[in-house]
Amino acid sequence: MQGKLIVFEGTEGSGKTTQIHLLYQWLRCWTDRVAVTREPGGTPLGEKLRQILLADSDLGGMTELLLYAADRYLHVEEFIKPQLAKGTIVLCDRFTDSTLAYQGYGRGLSLSKIEQLNQMASFGLHSDLTLWLDLDVEVGLLRTRQRGKADRMEQADLEFHRRVYRGFAQLAKEQDRIIRVDASGSQSQVQAHIQTIITEYLTKWQIIEN
Repeated sequence: MQGKLIVFEGTEGSGKTTQIHLLYQWLRCWTDRVAVTREPGGTPLGEKLRQILLADSDLGGMTELLLYAADRYLHVEEFIKPQLAKGTIVLCDRFTDSTLAYQGYGRGLSLSKIEQLNQMASFGLHSDLTLWLDLDVEVGLLRTRQRGKADRMEQADLEFHRRVYRGFAQLAKEQDRIIRVDASGSQSQVQAHIQTIITEYLTKWQIIEN
C-alpha cells in the first residue's frame, strides 16, 4: 500500500510542532507505519540548510527561495518518497504551501515561478491532506516571544506575517486538500478536531474501518 503525506501548515506560533507530535502518538495506536519530519530539515544536509535559513544572516528573497527548494529536493528524494513507498503515513511540518505563503505572498516573489520550482523540487509530489492551523498572527507571534529567542523568520515585521497569513487563507480557498483547523483553542481541543479530521480521511483511504 502506498503511504500518505499529511502536512501541517500555519503562521509562526500556530502550534504545528506540538499538534504534529500529539497526532503521531495517537496514530501509533493504529499503526507503526507513521513518521514525523519537517522542512527545512528532514535530512542531515537539510538540518544544516535549516540553520542557515533560520539564523540571523541577511538572505535575499531569491536566495532564501532556492535554499528552501534545495532542502525540499533532498527531503523528498531521500526521506519522503522512500517512506511513502513503504506504506508509511508521513507527518510533515511544512511543505510546498509554506513556500507559496512565505516567499510568494510574504516576500512578493512570483507565485507562478514558485509553483514551477515547487514542482521540480518535490518531484511533482503533493500532500494527500494539509491541515492549516489558523491562528491570529499577533497571538502566534506572542507565543514565539514567550518561547525565547526568535529565529530570522519570526523576527520579520508584523505586516510580513499578515501577508503570509493572507497567503495561507487564499491557498485554503483554492485547494480542496487544505483543511482549516481553528488553532485558537487549547492544545487538547485543537488535537480533538485534528483527530476527527484524520479519522475521516483514514477511513476514506481504507487504512482503518468504520
